[in-house]
Amino acid sequence: MKDPKYDLEGGGSICTAVGARLVRAWAWTSHAPTVETKQTHYHLEERLMEFSVRVIRVTESMHRSPAGTYVADQLLRSGTSPYGHHGEAEGAESRDDFIHKLKVCYKELREARRWLRLVQRTPLVAKPELLEVLLTEAGELVRIFAASLRTAENNRPVKKPLPTSRRASP
Repeated sequence: MKDPKYDLEGGGSICTAVGARLVRAWAWTSHAPTVETKQTHYHLEERLMEFSVRVIRVTESMHRSPAGTYVADQLLRSGTSPYGHHGEAEGAESRDDFIHKLKVCYKELREARRWLRLVQRTPLVAKPELLEVLLTEAGELVRIFAASLRTAENNRPVKKPLPTSRRASP
């Protein structure tokens, strides 16, 4: 049976750990995908999907030099994997497993943000200024996962120490 604190299906999401204000602020911006929903919060899964789609589009448009190919491959891996790992977190078998999978998402998003900064600075795309919105979203996702990790780790039950065995003195 799933613990309701970690059940991300059916309306719950990691986004709620950060608060509705950030989510509402993000939803009205021009880079928010248009999704009709009756719920008042924005689903993290959809944000991760949209982030992955946009990363794919960026990597497809990058210059095909040796450096461009290498960076595009790294960005593609790190920028799309959080979407899949988030799905794995939804099906976590334990709290520790859930936390571990969130950490993977967090690390991959931080890596993707760094690759995006490099692509913007080099520049490996025709209009690097257009990456600013994607960099902002990467930063917001990193903060969401950081807050979720703090919450999940703070709510982790304290493990009882294993009993020590008494040995007879020789």
